[in-house]
Amino acid sequence: MNRRNPDVPATARPTTRRRPWPALLGLVAALLSLLTATALTAPAAVAGEPARDSVRSAAVPAATLTEVRDFGTNPSNLRMYLYVPESVTPKPAVVVAVHWCTGSGPDMYNGTEYDTLADRYGFIVLYPSVTRSSKCFDVSSPQALRRGGGSDPVGIKSMIDWVTRTYDADTGRVFATGISSGAMMTNVLLGDYPDVFAAGAAFSGVPFGCFATTDGSEWNSACSGGTNTRTPKEWGDLVRGAYPGYTGPRPRMQIWHGTQDDVLRYPNFGEQIKQWTNVQGVSQTPTGTDTPQTGWIRTRYGGTGDRAPVEAVSLQGVGHNLYVQGMASRVLTFFGLDGSGPAPQPQPGACRVKASVNAWNTGLTASLTLTNTGTTAVDGWRLGFTLPAGQTVTGGWGATCTPSSGAVTATSAAYNGTIAPGASVSIGYQASHGGNSAAPAAFTLNGTACAAG
Repeated sequence: MNRRNPDVPATARPTTRRRPWPALLGLVAALLSLLTATALTAPAAVAGEPARDSVRSAAVPAATLTEVRDFGTNPSNLRMYLYVPESVTPKPAVVVAVHWCTGSGPDMYNGTEYDTLADRYGFIVLYPSVTRSSKCFDVSSPQALRRGGGSDPVGIKSMIDWVTRTYDADTGRVFATGISSGAMMTNVLLGDYPDVFAAGAAFSGVPFGCFATTDGSEWNSACSGGTNTRTPKEWGDLVRGAYPGYTGPRPRMQIWHGTQDDVLRYPNFGEQIKQWTNVQGVSQTPTGTDTPQTGWIRTRYGGTGDRAPVEAVSLQGVGHNLYVQGMASRVLTFFGLDGSGPAPQPQPGACRVKASVNAWNTGLTASLTLTNTGTTAVDGWRLGFTLPAGQTVTGGWGATCTPSSGAVTATSAAYNGTIAPGASVSIGYQASHGGNSAAPAAFTLNGTACAAG
């Protein structure tokens, strides 16, 4: 993302690509099928046609990049391009492929191979496209950095909703990937909408919130220069602050960066690792390190397999324009879309919670003992639980509880954020009650359900 550098992938394909005759014949058949279908049902929300509430949105032609208009709420006037393979699978996965600064959705389509991989594996590819003059995604404004706040993330979420509604797509298999500005937006999307995305892959990006500005500027020199550094918890809190109160699973993250990046400097690679390991609640110490290709160093956190909670690939001597053909296949492996089965939900470590309550007329104290029953340390934890109706937290120890009623998240203190395998931490809270003094019935640790007792 550089106003002085076109920031185009080195292997970008031409805008117009020739496809083999079988694909062309398939496209003709698909168009004839679409014409037959539209004779029976009115189209909606495609190429400018208004949607009808009583009619499901019409599908786009297969095996060709197609613009979809009127897809829903779109505060920043993004454009939506869609690629649907001829043999789309039932309840397909959706990959959101986000372009670089000065690029566009069609450029991302031509510059990457996600469409040809979609032909092989049957998923759908969504290409958002910026219309503002910079052609950079908004990853800076306060509106972009909170769920439903406005700007580009809201428009992209509307596009995803249109696709899942139109194609009955699997809402548990929605993924995001991007290059440069698109990598920054990948970080933002996963922070704003953790309940929407299963995983993301960011090429030459920066952490969520790193590019934040308050003066309307799209550019943050401290972040781009790699001098915006924070603790893992501080970075994690920025992500958690985008969707306060959320206690569900968090998307897995794959991070790519070149050591000679002169646009978004290499320290941003380490800051992203700090952020997403904290969000996942896993240790910053790698569980595995290897060299899948000469000059590459890959580290995995919280797991050793192809779909660890966090995976990071450092490319020695490579600059900002690091994306080359073949990398998309590695992204699909991380996503679980390469035929090896759906990607599992994040598993930061097993846990057990023992709860006890001491109650009186209108008040109570609750003591909670959280045990890490997994094999890796938990570094920064959030314990989620729902208070019984009528209970309101009035104080506590060992953790900060927010909000004070309903679905509560207890966030670790500075001194007890790390729980070694087999170790426990005790916290508690005082609460008022209206007659129901029971303990919470279930708990989650960083989005993963805990055993009781």
